[in-house]
Amino acid sequence: MAILAVFIALVIEQLRPLQAQALVYSPLGRLSSWVLERAGNRAAQRGRLPWWLIVLATTVGAALAHAFLWDVHPTIAFAFNVAVLYWATGFSGDHQRFADIDLALRMGELERARTLLGEWRGADSSAADESEVARLAIEQALVSSHRNVFAVIFWFVVLPGPSGAVLYRVARFLREAWARQADAGFGERASFARRAFELIDWLPVRLTAASLSVVGDFEDALYCWRTQSMNWPDKSSAILIAAGGGAMGLKLGMPIHQSGEIVERPEMGLGEETSADHMRGVVRLIWRALVVCLLVLILLTLAGVAGG
Repeated sequence: MAILAVFIALVIEQLRPLQAQALVYSPLGRLSSWVLERAGNRAAQRGRLPWWLIVLATTVGAALAHAFLWDVHPTIAFAFNVAVLYWATGFSGDHQRFADIDLALRMGELERARTLLGEWRGADSSAADESEVARLAIEQALVSSHRNVFAVIFWFVVLPGPSGAVLYRVARFLREAWARQADAGFGERASFARRAFELIDWLPVRLTAASLSVVGDFEDALYCWRTQSMNWPDKSSAILIAAGGGAMGLKLGMPIHQSGEIVERPEMGLGEETSADHMRGVVRLIWRALVVCLLVLILLTLAGVAGG
């Protein structure tokens, strides 16, 4: 039943992309503000207690709701699973952004591609050349596909009901939302949310990188993963970018123009210099990796049924 719920949620999300701002960010933002206001100033600054309250309330709440609905009728519980998975993913939105950047580059509209990339990444890319735009878009696609699909599916399968998907989505939101408040005197809170998310994401990000490696150049992907990922500030992103670049035979990372400055970054991946011609290749790589993950889930489900 888990694989069917995942498949239906992905199809619905492709046909009707999730309105993340209204359905995810705004509700979670209000919940976060409400908990922080009642936690006291010191607890709000440190972030540990508010983080646990928010994550446990939503995760346990989802598990209890699923158990209750299962008692009412399994079909209703199944529909609840699909609805939560739809809420926790956001694959088609990022896919559309990536496709728009790809189209802009192919049409020679570099300025439009820069604008779209800056809106997607939340960073100024107005001075990026075509190769930089393609590299950054591919890197963002690799990371986003993991956090919007692969990791959500992993935690959905691991924990009962849809609680795992909720756990990952809420932890990710707190990491990103509280990071934006770090400069306002809440650095300790942002640091705790980041460390907690890294712990939750430790195994899923490695399984996603392994999936990308299997469907691409396996040896180069593993080589880049093993030798390059420690040079990147964000370890989770580093593993995905290094493995993805190696799997596709592309050079990612490297210095970029951002906010009027040159930002030094290590080289990730290996092979050809990245261009707009390579962008569709990453889409095929991600879809192949997703198919592999779903096939593995099907096999595990069949093995469980046969063993039972």
